[in-house]
Amino acid sequence: MRPPLLHRRCPEVVGSLPFLRLGKAPTPVQPLPGLGTRAELWIKDESGYGDGGWGGNKVRKLEWLLPEARRRGARTILTVGGLGTNWGLAAARYAREMGLGVALGLIDHPVDEHVRAQLVRLRASGARLHFLHSKTRLILAAPWLFARHSHGRTLPYYLPAGGSSPLGTLGAVEIALELGAQVEAGELPEPTWLVTAVGSGGTAAGLALGLRLAGLRTRVLGVVVNDTLKLDPASLLGLARRSAALLRARGADLNGAEPALDTIRTETAWLGNGYAHPTRAGDHALTRASTQAGLTLEHTYTAKALAALLDLDATGRLDGGPVVFLQTHGPR
Repeated sequence: MRPPLLHRRCPEVVGSLPFLRLGKAPTPVQPLPGLGTRAELWIKDESGYGDGGWGGNKVRKLEWLLPEARRRGARTILTVGGLGTNWGLAAARYAREMGLGVALGLIDHPVDEHVRAQLVRLRASGARLHFLHSKTRLILAAPWLFARHSHGRTLPYYLPAGGSSPLGTLGAVEIALELGAQVEAGELPEPTWLVTAVGSGGTAAGLALGLRLAGLRTRVLGVVVNDTLKLDPASLLGLARRSAALLRARGADLNGAEPALDTIRTETAWLGNGYAHPTRAGDHALTRASTQAGLTLEHTYTAKALAALLDLDATGRLDGGPVVFLQTHGPR
């Protein structure tokens, strides 16, 4: 299996940060003709990443998190998400392949046809589902969840929503290092912006750190799609710096590559009524992506992110340089 680029960039961490390849890398980059107004638009397509189960950028985080759970001797992973959680489904399917159980604490959000289908998949995944309805009830139930899914003195290995821990964030560092190698190989010009949806923060934070490690000047434009977490640039930068601290603690020499505050910009105008609430702009972007570019998006994350990109491009707010859209939706 191809080793991660992060191990090549920081060889000091090879022995202390285990990695399990779950997909075929690198994911492709290609132009997005017909969608842009002023900027030259590209896509880095994570939708096909993953050997099985549920694909997309969630799998990148699991490549670092699942080996760590096994290293710690955990028998169960405990994580959280909304009713239609792609993250929870990916965790359940890939953990099962490693002999690990998964327990999911779920909170309510709007239910549509996609969410109903996702709940069927979640119930079939083997994960133990706990419907806690609200963030407050989820927090109050945390001690019971840990006790319920412990095996003797072995507690479940807890992963935050979206797997956005300092370790899970390394998955997006890897995406950015791949992009840097593709720029160096002449597959695309160095982008001015790399645009991604921001649901739990790990992808945007990891991209910011990885772009600096790759030696790119590209900035991250995070389109916030979740109103239940603090996802401003300072918070995302804090997560990126905690990932950098993890690498340094394992012996890596980052040589001043940590991102500065101006490397991350967030936009909230495309959130709509909240997490998982469809928007008219998102629906329009989803339709355009399908009919003009053959892309499969979904309402909660990628449609809103593309809507923001298209609107900002049309109004000249992306500086006119090459822009890369990170396609993180991985349907199966």
